[in-house]
Amino acid sequence: MLADPTRRRILDLLAEHDTLSVGQLAGYFPELVASGISKHLMVLRAAALVGATRQGRKRLYRVEPDVLATALLPWLARYAPYWSGALERLRGLAEGEEPPK
Repeated sequence: MLADPTRRRILDLLAEHDTLSVGQLAGYFPELVASGISKHLMVLRAAALVGATRQGRKRLYRVEPDVLATALLPWLARYAPYWSGALERLRGLAEGEEPPK
């Protein structure tokens, strides 16, 4: 589901703007019609990664950060050992330590 670049971009846009309507999202995807955006949002809502609230006649969509974190943390944890060394070196540099040779 998140392998689709359009869905990832929708999540990025929602994270940047807090909430957006289908029409607002469609403005970022000139190659898609609003119904195409709606289909992507349906998939994201079915996975509970995106929520919606009604405001008048439109729905405003938002990222569900707790669900997103819960879904991604186990996968990201697999790669943590690769990051820890780099993060330790970065911390050392930020604190003024000499870089390792």
